[in-house]
Amino acid sequence: MFTKFSRKDYNFKLVILLLIAIIFGTVVIDSADSSFTTKRIVGAVVGLILMFFVSFINYEFVCKFYVILYGINIVMLILVLLFGVEVNNATRWIMIGGAGGVQFQPSEFTKIFMIIFIATLLDKFEQRSSINSFRCLLMFIVTVGATLLLIVSEPDLSTTICLTLVLVTMLYLAGLSYKIIGIGILILIPLVGSFLWYIQQPNQVLLQDYQVSRIMQFIFPDQYGTEFSQQNNSIMAIGSGQLTGKGLNTSTMATVKDANFISEQQTDFIFSVVGEELGFVGSVFIIAIILLIVLQCIKIAREAKDTKGMLIASGIGLLIGYQSFINIAVATGVLPNTGIPLPFISYGLSSLISLLIGIGVVLNISIQKSKY
Repeated sequence: MFTKFSRKDYNFKLVILLLIAIIFGTVVIDSADSSFTTKRIVGAVVGLILMFFVSFINYEFVCKFYVILYGINIVMLILVLLFGVEVNNATRWIMIGGAGGVQFQPSEFTKIFMIIFIATLLDKFEQRSSINSFRCLLMFIVTVGATLLLIVSEPDLSTTICLTLVLVTMLYLAGLSYKIIGIGILILIPLVGSFLWYIQQPNQVLLQDYQVSRIMQFIFPDQYGTEFSQQNNSIMAIGSGQLTGKGLNTSTMATVKDANFISEQQTDFIFSVVGEELGFVGSVFIIAIILLIVLQCIKIAREAKDTKGMLIASGIGLLIGYQSFINIAVATGVLPNTGIPLPFISYGLSSLISLLIGIGVVLNISIQKSKY
């Protein structure tokens, strides 16, 4: 169950990068809204303890329970729809212990469970038959589709998109045929067009009204107006920071943060705080730290001793990379407004703890020598 290793095999570079990101995020959250600081610190400590503990557990032992992990994942997502807590027209959280109890977001843990599940599933198909077999692709579509359907029903479109990108990229890394990729693209293009046409119909049932408005306003800003000003205020905040920013904990109405132009800025729009208070220098610094974390995951994936390890390490790196891109792209107006936390920086204990658990698995992969 536990992996034997020498201290020199442990990837302390990745640990140090994580600590820098977490400390940086805590400082920025404290500046955005100090009422969240204590919970953030507690969540970071719990997450780091779990990360180190998981890093000592052989990832192959964890992968033996991949079906059970998938089952737990499905049950949690169903429980969210049945008994979840609704916040801002979305039911994404489960409350344990009633009012004042522990609240967590199952879809954040779904990301880690699904990466382990799909990595193990693809590894088994690689050993027995082929990744490109009809049975493998059908299993992938059915298992992933069921999970994504439950997540999008909450509704949580941003997590659905991010997880789809991660799992599809993992399928490609496992050896998906370029012929199948070409066919998929040919099918996807008309589907996207049909989707955009359908969501504009008055009786469409796929998306909530606010989701449709955000997408349409992004694609056709002149026609749909600028009702959603969160992104505009975020861009204004980032631009106002200029090179070095206005400084942390700046208390003046001249800042977007203190003028309350962006609600819940400590979560989905934390990058606007970074840009405004630490400027271009701070923004580049945090992007560089996240990039280095992703590159460490990729390095570990390349040196993994088997396909399972390669896919899990790649999957965690992809998750951090894609999620960071989506968050920053939304904050800078490159993508439509959709809520997703910036890994290790935004406030959100479910996101932080689940990612640290995922990194724990990656650390275990790194301490096992490659067979090549």
